[in-house]
Parts: sequence; C-alpha cells; structure tokens
Amino acid sequence: MAAIGFYREANQFFHQAARFYVEFPPGPLAIGSDYQIRPVELSIRGMRLLCLSATDSCRDRLTAYFHWNDRQSLGVAVRIAARNDVNLEDIRRWSEQERALPRFERFLEDLAKARRRRKKRESVRKGPRHS
Repeated sequence: MAAIGFYREANQFFHQAARFYVEFPPGPLAIGSDYQIRPVELSIRGMRLLCLSATDSCRDRLTAYFHWNDRQSLGVAVRIAARNDVNLEDIRRWSEQERALPRFERFLEDLAKARRRRKKRESVRKGPRHS
C-alpha cells in the first residue's frame, strides 16, 4: 500500500487523494455467522482484485442493520441490491440463519420502493415516445 501512496494507522490505510480509507479487519472474514465467504476476482486497469460479491456486500451491510439497527447500512444494502445482480434467495436463507427474517422483509420492501423509483426516473429520462 505504501508503494502507491497510502500510509497506515492501525489497520486502516489512508491516501491524501482519497475520501475513503481502506481497512483490513482481523480475520477470519465473516458476514454475520457465515465464515464461508468466497471473494470474486475483478480486473481493473490490469490489476487483479479480490472483492466481496454484490450479494456478499449486501449481506455485509444487512448484518449491521440486523444486529445494530443501523438504518444507514440498510439504505446501502438497498442501493447495492437495486443497482446490482444479487441473489435474494441466498440472502433470504442467510437472513433466516441470522434470525432476522422480519428485518429481511423490511429490506425487501425498501428494495421494491427503490426499484420503482429507479424505473420511474428511467422512464422520465426517456420521455414520451412519438410514432
């Protein structure tokens, strides 16, 4: 990280040109009680990155909502699911294991609203069709 301009403070890495920091939490990597996390590989500008899938990123944010009632994390989970292909059935099964089905239902309601708003914005941008 230092080779590309980051400096370290504890387990966080900062860069003066970045608004966000990079954190390497202690392992093992888990999402809630699930330790069977499989990263996905992305290639950006010729660099290979291992990242959470969109489904796992969504589950990660839902963990904060499920366990600490973090509404901001619920909103982030909704945005992730609205903009990416996530496996809602996997998220539902995991939510059941986390004993959080009522909060999962709230997530689904908010996701449905977000998708309706997104669809409406897209139709407004396209404008009326003329024959």
